[in-house]
Amino acid sequence: MAKSLFDKTISRRRFLQGSAATAAGAFIGASLLVPKSAHAAEKSQPAFTGEVLSGSHWGAFRAQVKDGVWVDTKPFEHDPRPTTMLAGVREVVYNPARVKYPMVRLDWLKHGYKSDTKQRGDNRFVRVSWSQALDFFYFELERVQNTYGPSALYAGHSGWQSCGKLHSAGTMMRRGINLHGTSLSKAGDYSTGAAQVVLPHVAGAMEVYEQQTSWPLVLEHAKTIVIWGSDPVKNLQVGWLMPDHSVYGYYAELAKKVESGEIKVIHVDPVRNETQKMIGGDQIKVNPQTDVPLMLGLAYTLYQEKLYDASFIANYTTGFDQFLPYLLGETDGIAKTPEWAAKITGVDADTIRAMARQMASGRTQIIGGWCLQRMQHGEQYAWMLVVVAAMLGQIGLPGGGFGFGWHYNDAGTITSNGPLMSGFSAATSVPPIHNGSFNGYASYIPVARFVDCIENPGETIEWNGHKIKFPLMKMAIFCGNNPFHHHQDRNRMIKAWRKLETVVSIDHQWTATCRFADIVLPATTSYERDDIEQFGNHSNKGIVAMRKVVEPMFESKDDYDIFAGLCGRFKREQDFTGGKTKMEWIEEIYNGARLQGRGLGVRMPTFKKFWEGEGYVSFPEGQAWVRHESFRNEPDLEPLGTASGLIEIYCKTIADMHYDDCQGHPMWFEKEERSHGGPKSNRYPLHLQSCHPNQRLHSQLCSSTKHRESYAVANREPFYISVEDAKARGIKSGDIVRVFNDRGQVLAGAVVTDDYSQGVCRIHEGAWYNPLHGGKPGTLCVYGDPNVLTLDIGSSKLAQATSAHTALVEVEKYKGKAYELTGFSGPIYDESVDPLFPAMELN
Repeated sequence: MAKSLFDKTISRRRFLQGSAATAAGAFIGASLLVPKSAHAAEKSQPAFTGEVLSGSHWGAFRAQVKDGVWVDTKPFEHDPRPTTMLAGVREVVYNPARVKYPMVRLDWLKHGYKSDTKQRGDNRFVRVSWSQALDFFYFELERVQNTYGPSALYAGHSGWQSCGKLHSAGTMMRRGINLHGTSLSKAGDYSTGAAQVVLPHVAGAMEVYEQQTSWPLVLEHAKTIVIWGSDPVKNLQVGWLMPDHSVYGYYAELAKKVESGEIKVIHVDPVRNETQKMIGGDQIKVNPQTDVPLMLGLAYTLYQEKLYDASFIANYTTGFDQFLPYLLGETDGIAKTPEWAAKITGVDADTIRAMARQMASGRTQIIGGWCLQRMQHGEQYAWMLVVVAAMLGQIGLPGGGFGFGWHYNDAGTITSNGPLMSGFSAATSVPPIHNGSFNGYASYIPVARFVDCIENPGETIEWNGHKIKFPLMKMAIFCGNNPFHHHQDRNRMIKAWRKLETVVSIDHQWTATCRFADIVLPATTSYERDDIEQFGNHSNKGIVAMRKVVEPMFESKDDYDIFAGLCGRFKREQDFTGGKTKMEWIEEIYNGARLQGRGLGVRMPTFKKFWEGEGYVSFPEGQAWVRHESFRNEPDLEPLGTASGLIEIYCKTIADMHYDDCQGHPMWFEKEERSHGGPKSNRYPLHLQSCHPNQRLHSQLCSSTKHRESYAVANREPFYISVEDAKARGIKSGDIVRVFNDRGQVLAGAVVTDDYSQGVCRIHEGAWYNPLHGGKPGTLCVYGDPNVLTLDIGSSKLAQATSAHTALVEVEKYKGKAYELTGFSGPIYDESVDPLFPAMELN
């Protein structure tokens, strides 16, 4: 039956009356005629009133609950600098975008995988029962595996980690799907896609997610700190796990040292960012995407003025001699002088020379951000930053060297001496039921090329020394993630999306991904289930009990129960659950840390005392630490993970790949589009930044109504523009503007500010896609999704990562109709269904 779900020989009516008779009966029963405020089940005991300790990516908190309703949120008392975003967390449970019931897109319900996929995005859905929705899900898994094999099933896309060691949405999905069959997975991510591929070749590790040198040592030893394209004060509000925000104390100390003149801070950024506003310092207003020429100008100065550390270059690096002819212009006839760099970067030559001399005058810590590697040839920025640090010769010294993770996960705090909890695993010892051949297709794809894969099955691309043959993708599953936020060039994506036969989205908010899905399953939020998490990321201050704040709303289920139910359809439920309840898993995770703690001399209470008691265990502070210190002290005994064991200024491994856009050493490559006189700047003169937001975690919290209203402008996503650029276009703060290029157009609310250099503008990533006409490519986005405007090309053949920051736009004051927002209101409950599904009031 699985292979014939929508086969003409077995009618849809017969299917529903047969194997899903119970589900169909439930569908037309009175149980679905519940008010929209109803919970998933009636509770016999009185509703809870009191305080609940829990946590989130924005920090730990104490929820105030009255009669079963979350009414207020107080920051955790051990959080010294809680973010204001905590005010929006409660609204994740209560907002109009909440996914309430299992839903199926109308035309897919009528025709299954043969549906009219051009209707995706029109937001017309029909409510079905859980049993029926999981049947559809299972039958499609079977059909795709049996018809096309594993290469046609994409189940590797993942979003941010779900806070909590048990309820990780991506892990739940992979475990459940892996028990059914192998599938197409992904490599890399959008956050650090270029850097995480090139840096292992150059510096021996991904670097981007690593702990950084402890801030007390930096504050003691550094004379100069260069913050390059990074805004830690803004970004450290959130964490991959549960931030403790103790790192802000060090930034406060840094601000005092900057004020007293003990430390000089240089911000390389065309925008005066939140970090500069807090700690002070000097700004180098480099033209966007020209950071590599600036670095080359610094390197040229260091070399010509004999300011570089020749001994460090000789003993800890390889390939400087192969790089030098390019730097000096012997290979291409262009010496990378400060004067050459000045013409491209907009930074005058004397300033470049002065910056190089300052960095060489004492201990210098270079703090590199991630935004700059999210551009065409983003690998070159990361590589060249390491080269500059190597020339300074301070890698492995306290307060010197380079780092790419300072704005992430409490980086620079001292890691505690406590245990680290494991989590629920995607792997089991049980082999999959379907383990077919990929038939010459790749078993994984670079994640930022997944639209390319849908568009161009059979095409072969290069990636990190491998050849990737795109499979014919037919079905995609997304759990707790939103590719309609991640990916670039929204209109191109919508067109390609039509080639997928079935899309399943499991989420608790009606994101654009849900609206463009065929089967939508309602998941619980983190606050409607019990879990456990570490307090502090790199700091690992302790463990927090993430107790359930409120009961699951409507018919939402947690991912554990969803995939256990799916696995039950192919007799693998026991293998998914491991024979344990959710609380037994939480207890096992805690006890694993407790056992580990004994070996560290850290005593922890029993799980019962922990869970029923305070719900918080703190760990003793550890020792200060210097990144790359062991390598510096013992390069032979503690080599880096590169092919040579040394820092590779010239990398033979990369050179032997023979890529024209990423060669054996760092280079300057012109971009496909670039502002300030670069390609296409005559038509679209403004460089669009779409970096991490100040008031969200990517797209999370965008659906929190009151919180969104606290920063929205004219009910739109803010569009930041310089005073000069706004004046030239007659734009004032508060105006609705139309931002556009050849790829698309969006409405946004203008914020005119002198924080921005001329020619630079910004719409924060994560703004929800809200098309005027759902499912229609090219339609106006009325809220302000920047990825309607961004470019979708690979960074290079090496990483094939996102090039979101290679994007030019124009803007004008909008004089048309101020359309109402529909992207935060949930689906249209369609009543135009066949007699098995009579019209009913579902709102």
